[in-house]
Order: sequence, then structure tokens, then C-alpha cells
Amino acid sequence: MPKTVTTPHDVAEHLHTAEDMAAYLEACMEEAPSDAAFIAKALGDIARARGISEVAGTAGLSRESLYKALSGDRNPMLDSVLKALDALDLRLRAEPVPRT
Repeated sequence: MPKTVTTPHDVAEHLHTAEDMAAYLEACMEEAPSDAAFIAKALGDIARARGISEVAGTAGLSRESLYKALSGDRNPMLDSVLKALDALDLRLRAEPVPRT
């Protein structure tokens, strides 16, 4: 039986427009609305697609701080997330959750 060959997938390579980035973040927030690390990782993917150095500079953070905050390895600080969102020209929206 032949071996299956896989290649790494980097979602950042597919995020070309602001609409792509917003849709990706929205999908991640719908997938795991309570998982701060997962959402931070999605923001990290978007920041890499935009250019991590540019985003860090606009956010007023060092590249290292931005990488750490958006790595998905831990829950990020809200102020770091808000700075990154602003630098990425994205915003969070709130909507009521239907309860049964």
C-alpha cells in the first residue's frame, strides 16, 4: 500500500482580502466561541497573512509580543487582542445568543 504524502497547510496563504480575513475570523468564532486561544490563533493567522511586522508596528507591540499573544498556546490578554484587531482593521461584534 502506498504511503500517504501530506504537506503542511498554512491558512495565512489563503487570506488575501479584508473580506477573506473577516470571514475566517467569523468562522473561527462560530466554531469555538468560548476558546480564546483558538480565536487568538486565528488572529495570528490573519496577522501573518497581513505581515506580522506591519501589524505589530501598527498595534504598538513588538513582533515577539504579538507572536506570543496570538500563538494559540495560551489565552491572550484582551488588550493585546483589541490592539491586534484594530491594527488588522477588524472589529468584534456582539449579538444575543438564543437560549432554549
